[in-house]
Amino acid sequence: MNARQANPWAALGALCLGFFMILLDTTIVSIAIPTMLRELGAGLNSIVWVISVYLLTYAVPMLFTSRLGDRFGPKRVFLAGLIVFTGASLWCGLSGNVEMLIAARAVQGLGAALMTPQTLAFITHLFPPAKRGPAMGMWGGVAGLATIAGPLLGGVLVDHFGWEWIFYVNVPIGVIAVVLTLLLVPDWQPKHSHSFDVLGILLSAAALLCIVFGVQNGQQYDWGTVFGGITVFEIIAAGVVLMIAFVVWQRFNKREPLLPLQVFSNRNFSAGTLTAATVGFAMTGMFLPLVIYIQSVLGLSPTMGGLLTAPMSLLSGIIAPFVGRASDKVNGKYLVMFGLAALAAGLGIIAWQATPTSSAWSFVPALLVCGLGIGCIFSPMSNLTMGSVAPRLAGTASGIFNTARQVGGVLGSAAIGVLLQARISASIADEATKAASQLPEQYRAPFTEGIAHAAASTGEFGSAGGPSPMPGLPAEIAAQAGKLATEVVHSGLTDAARVTMLLPMGVLLLGVVSAAVMRQLKPSWETPAPAPEAAAA
Repeated sequence: MNARQANPWAALGALCLGFFMILLDTTIVSIAIPTMLRELGAGLNSIVWVISVYLLTYAVPMLFTSRLGDRFGPKRVFLAGLIVFTGASLWCGLSGNVEMLIAARAVQGLGAALMTPQTLAFITHLFPPAKRGPAMGMWGGVAGLATIAGPLLGGVLVDHFGWEWIFYVNVPIGVIAVVLTLLLVPDWQPKHSHSFDVLGILLSAAALLCIVFGVQNGQQYDWGTVFGGITVFEIIAAGVVLMIAFVVWQRFNKREPLLPLQVFSNRNFSAGTLTAATVGFAMTGMFLPLVIYIQSVLGLSPTMGGLLTAPMSLLSGIIAPFVGRASDKVNGKYLVMFGLAALAAGLGIIAWQATPTSSAWSFVPALLVCGLGIGCIFSPMSNLTMGSVAPRLAGTASGIFNTARQVGGVLGSAAIGVLLQARISASIADEATKAASQLPEQYRAPFTEGIAHAAASTGEFGSAGGPSPMPGLPAEIAAQAGKLATEVVHSGLTDAARVTMLLPMGVLLLGVVSAAVMRQLKPSWETPAPAPEAAAA
């Protein structure tokens, strides 16, 4: 099928099904974290790696995979990624330990990296500029809905079938997406002959791996030596140096750099790319403290935890298409700025409201504010960022834009994970010291040491019951110590979650500033209109 025979909306629908599956997997794991902590016998840092490694292998190859679409055809690369992603999802569900699961998630991320750049490239190909707003609205609605719907679907699957089914569910969806892509998506062949920047790929991958490894594992190694005398800070510094070397190489690579720096001379593209990174950081990071709090402190099941976020998901999905249409008529940067500010405000309200005894459903208004913000972000942000890019750079630009969002997600997952672990240890230790004063003196030190050990492992916090009381205590002391231990854990986790949520709020405010730089521009170039059969829909 070629572009003349394709219905652009049907083709976009098929592509969005695969895109939905990709973004679903960036958040569906979050709701299963307490369950996976228990059933896999893993620590919080290992489970955070299940999230981070997917985002890392998703982000790093994306600039390269966008070039593959230009050379071999977006449909063919999209299909290859869809098959890899679906097969890796089956592998994830079959994993019997956390190490195997991390490896499978890495392969899953590679499949996602092959697919994502092709979706935006197809939008610029199938739709003329005047009709691109509604198409971006559909794309943005899918993005917002999938990113937020993950916890609800994940909760139902975890409660009724087990954590493995958050991955198994991708298999039938993937098969359907493959069939629809084969039938509905045109085999567009840009046939641009690209050279591949192997050194750039290696430098960027090594840089991000060092930075993410250092940040995320810092708490685990107490910010000291990792191996062979090499410290955490030296690994992070090496990552920064490699990233600088990557940028310098891109500047002096005269053939075809992985990251063409000239694309950043476009003001909207530069500001939109930074904004996308802040969105990725916040939306990936916000779920980890929220899920730990609502399940381990408030005692909600995964299904009820997912149901709590459902109104946010529903609202964001409903308003995104309308915002996409509005972005064709008004300056979209104000919609983006409002969305970012609303999302930050919603997180701030949640942090302000959270106590160990809060009613879970009292957070619905704040979550609705978050949903309103999310629904206002994606469509105008994508339209402003990509709408001013010349067609010859569409594939490369879409790769950079999506990479920025995923790099933000990688850094958000790592930074939020390490901050949450640090705050759990510190907050619970402080609460344990206060609570120990209520016990007889001879039991105080063992009590605080036991709580501190549980806080360090974080594996005790997979349920709302708190850590097990100390063995060998007299019955009356054991009951008191058990009650105090639960109160300590709940207070400490609440404080840790509240403080951790401040980080994505601050990053979102940076996004407001970067979005303010964007401006409503009419393209200075003309995009050839698709054939009448493709334009009609």
